[in-house]
Amino acid sequence: MARKAEIPRLELRINRLFNAPRDVVFELWTDPRHLIHWWGPKGFRTLSCEIDLRPGGAWRIHTEAPDGMAFSSYGVFHDIVPPERLVFSHSFDFPGRPLGPSTLVTARFTEENGRTRLTFHQGIFDAIADRDGHEEGWQSAFDLIDDYLSQKALRKESP
Repeated sequence: MARKAEIPRLELRINRLFNAPRDVVFELWTDPRHLIHWWGPKGFRTLSCEIDLRPGGAWRIHTEAPDGMAFSSYGVFHDIVPPERLVFSHSFDFPGRPLGPSTLVTARFTEENGRTRLTFHQGIFDAIADRDGHEEGWQSAFDLIDDYLSQKALRKESP
């Protein structure tokens, strides 16, 4: 009997548990004052962050890589249910390169005994390498959220 070739999933799914209430974690995702501290992989620097937090509102984050290359991540919010869910498009703008494909991100925040379970979904990617690159970047960013939460001991304080 012939075996079916396994078809790779060109979607990204990540589950993380953060040691903070979901309203705090949701705020980290939606307030530029907090986003600048964790957006992008470790070693990257957020230069600016603009968010129009409403369905149809745009977001854009300018980032600098360790090698000095600046680029933007951007998209549009499709659905916002505080503090439960964010749905937004996600694209990159690298100088001198054609725009990459847009993907749809859904971030769900569930309260678990004072902590927050993030259920993250992004897709559909054109290639496995793109999906894997995004996974590496998001996991690193989520590590930075952990670091930011522990450093700031956020209790609804300003950064």
